[in-house]
Amino acid sequence: MDEWQKKSPLEWEAYLNKLVKVAVVEKHEYEGWVLTVDPVSASIVLATFPENESASISVVLGHAVEEVEILKEGDDEMKQRLSCIFEPEESKVYSPEELEKRKNNLKTWLETNHIPITEQGESGKTLCVAGVLTIDPPYGPEECSSSNEIILSRVQGLIQGYLEKNQ
Repeated sequence: MDEWQKKSPLEWEAYLNKLVKVAVVEKHEYEGWVLTVDPVSASIVLATFPENESASISVVLGHAVEEVEILKEGDDEMKQRLSCIFEPEESKVYSPEELEKRKNNLKTWLETNHIPITEQGESGKTLCVAGVLTIDPPYGPEECSSSNEIILSRVQGLIQGYLEKNQ
């Protein structure tokens, strides 16, 4: 029973992105795709994909694991699906051209609404509002930062409204 817990993180890594059957104490079994193994507790985080539902996550506590059997290797599509489970919905990769377009559109919109905006940094990728708030790529409300909570909240609300209107 201690065999699983005595493995090293490098040995556990061999189980990532694979469909496994985990036998635990009292003859219970769990099946799923290995997302990760906790290096401290040896607990296994499994993902399953019930039909027409989003991923279901379960954790098998490391001390209860008796045996782990690999049933199937994950293909590239499954690896991608597993890697996206904990990413926020908005998390998207933008090309440099898309980022430039998003920046210019937001800058134009803010200027149209009489909000003072400048570009900062060597490459001009950061937008600065009135010298007290910055907006980094990809130019959404989450990328705003300011020490002034009132300005931060208001500009985030404006950007959120702008994005919802233009989608």
